[in-house]
Amino acid sequence: MSRIRQSFALSSLFAGFCTALAAAAPSANADAPNVVASIKPVHSLVAGVMGKLGTPHLLVSGADSPHTYAMRPSDAQALSEADLVFWIGPELETFLERPIGNLGDKATSVALIDAPGLILLGFGETDADEHEHDGDHDEDHDAGDHDQDDHDAEDHAGEGHSHQGTDPHVWLDPANARAMVDAIASALATADSENEAAYLANAEALKGRLTQLEADTQTILEPYRNAPYFTFHDSFRYFDARFALDGHGSISVSPERQPGVQRLGEIRDEITAFGQVCIFAEPQFPPKLVNVIVEGTTARTGTLDPLGASLPPGEQLYFELIGANRKAFTDCFG
Repeated sequence: MSRIRQSFALSSLFAGFCTALAAAAPSANADAPNVVASIKPVHSLVAGVMGKLGTPHLLVSGADSPHTYAMRPSDAQALSEADLVFWIGPELETFLERPIGNLGDKATSVALIDAPGLILLGFGETDADEHEHDGDHDEDHDAGDHDQDDHDAEDHAGEGHSHQGTDPHVWLDPANARAMVDAIASALATADSENEAAYLANAEALKGRLTQLEADTQTILEPYRNAPYFTFHDSFRYFDARFALDGHGSISVSPERQPGVQRLGEIRDEITAFGQVCIFAEPQFPPKLVNVIVEGTTARTGTLDPLGASLPPGEQLYFELIGANRKAFTDCFG
């Protein structure tokens, strides 16, 4: 009986010791930083790296476009309280450039277009011209390698718009998304070193899923590599390059400006030269122009969405976004 009492006493002492240790240890998300993400795809990747440690605040939601977005009071409040701000960069979210500049050293801004290992494309470049990012990207890419893009630039030259520099829609290449995940994990681990192991583990798991997503998408889109298509504006260059698709240009080079009558006529002439061609609208912009162009032709229409306008934000959004866009191709050409 005395042995039983002694064993019970030792067990109670050990349990009390473990309880004391657990109470002394910091909780996993006690010091998790306040994080803001600009657009849904960035928010999705950040959420995936943070996991259960916290939830980032999303700025551009719904069908809003980062090209024309105006911040709400709640966004300004979230920025003022942020420890970390993740965005693509001033090439895309022009509305964030001044607010981020005003934050000073109160928050760390991470422009993911500067992520090491990112494959960057300039407007006017093809997939053959892609180059790996090493920390500085050239804002003055030569646009002389793609006849169609030269033609677009000439058509818009008279409208006072020059679409040059780095194409900022980098997230539409899953390989780039993996590089972005590394940059996100590094920034979070620096800001919250106590949870570094969790961020890095989440990032590795997320990159594995992105690798599988890329492989699945390659297989699904393989039959459509020679299918010609046009987009509403020049946002799918990275998707096109990664999956070797046959993009023939865009209706509007810049989302801020409507194409001229001459450009619309030229697009109609081009699409009539194809036996089967798809013209893709985007949910962020009215589809009226697409309908005007295809009227009286054999062209088919669909919708490509670079941002996930109708998708609920969260960890899964990025995967649903790529899946929805590859389905748009198979539906239109299938």
